[in-house]
Amino acid sequence: MLLARQTLQLHPDPARVVLRPFKPAAEAREPNQTNRRRANHIVDRVLALDPQTAARQLADVLANFKGRHRHLEATFDARADDMSDVFAAHAAFSQTQRQLVGAYFLLEYSFEAAALFNPSIVAHPDQTGVPKGALRFILSVRAVGEGHISSLTFRSGLIAADGTVALDPTARLASIPRLQQQERDAPADCVDLTFKSGEDISERVIFPITESQSNGIEDARFVEFTGGGRRTFYATYTAYSGRGIRSELLETRDFNSFRMTPLKGTAARNKGMALFPRKFRGKYAMIGRQDNESLYLIYSDDLYSWNEGVALLQPQFPWEFVQIGNCGSPIELDQGWLLLTHGVGPVRRYSIGAVLLDKNDPSKVLRRCSEPLLRPELSEREGYVPNVVYSCGGLRHNDRIILPYAVSDTHCNFATIEIPALIHAMHLKRQA
Repeated sequence: MLLARQTLQLHPDPARVVLRPFKPAAEAREPNQTNRRRANHIVDRVLALDPQTAARQLADVLANFKGRHRHLEATFDARADDMSDVFAAHAAFSQTQRQLVGAYFLLEYSFEAAALFNPSIVAHPDQTGVPKGALRFILSVRAVGEGHISSLTFRSGLIAADGTVALDPTARLASIPRLQQQERDAPADCVDLTFKSGEDISERVIFPITESQSNGIEDARFVEFTGGGRRTFYATYTAYSGRGIRSELLETRDFNSFRMTPLKGTAARNKGMALFPRKFRGKYAMIGRQDNESLYLIYSDDLYSWNEGVALLQPQFPWEFVQIGNCGSPIELDQGWLLLTHGVGPVRRYSIGAVLLDKNDPSKVLRRCSEPLLRPELSEREGYVPNVVYSCGGLRHNDRIILPYAVSDTHCNFATIEIPALIHAMHLKRQA
């Protein structure tokens, strides 16, 4: 009666691909001068083709990849524009030559070929036409492809009045956003992105852009934040360079344009930060892990700067003795703040539990689950990382929590949690 798994599952699809820049010399780890020389060799070979052969080759490429991507010729042109340093060493190019060169310096990448997991969920900013008692949502998902590189992608769907979850059909095509010029008042080191209008939200893939993200954008925890008379969707995520990590912040109002900003401060050196959906006494608040095993409450006057907080929760029960962490931003209930947690137990098995924090002072723990709400069933134990259930955020709908969760770092399932039963089942901390 407390938690029910739904039959809905979301699996990775290796047929979904995006076009990414291809840098053959850089993969060989050669000096920059040699890199440019090799790139120029490719350009020289294209320019050596007679006009008829070049036209046939471009036509063959367009025919071969037609239907797999939108606006192929424009994409080839844009890639050529990015290579102005290479083009400067050559004579004038025809339009056919430019597009053909652009094609040679692109590759297809199957961004979710390996896994699609660690979801979070928020209400869709557009609830037009939604049936009475239902809620349209946006699901963010971590996608992993070749080289174990993580990117961020999305799905949409509907929660019915009875809590049943349905996903909208996934678009066959996918694309990455365009970089935008930064505004004058933008935070330092931020990156602004925008997708073409008219594309389905499931087409949008935010792939690593900066050096700090080069090996992955991991585990986005989305939250709908209200304050100052406006609504903004924020997501804390882990940027992984292949050598180190840092926490960064993604913000959007429409899931079409995004801003990515690195977080500063000692707390930002850790994974798994989760933002409260509103301020407390004029301060922003986060839940984060700072000692590799416990959860901390952190306040800040500045959304982009976070330093040491105060210890909030430590491992207490056998299923979480190794470490605990959050499963997304706290969810406001009538009774307080519901913080979903993950715990690591014997044989590195991950389970999901819950804690209730005081609504006015979240440093006070009111109730806590002594047993997990969700642990891997037999059918959920196998995958890239066995024995793991994990979430980056749930959503309240009426008297239920809708909880999307990952199965063994491979695919996603959904569960619903009855709020009254959950509160009743939680251990009263003040009476311990």
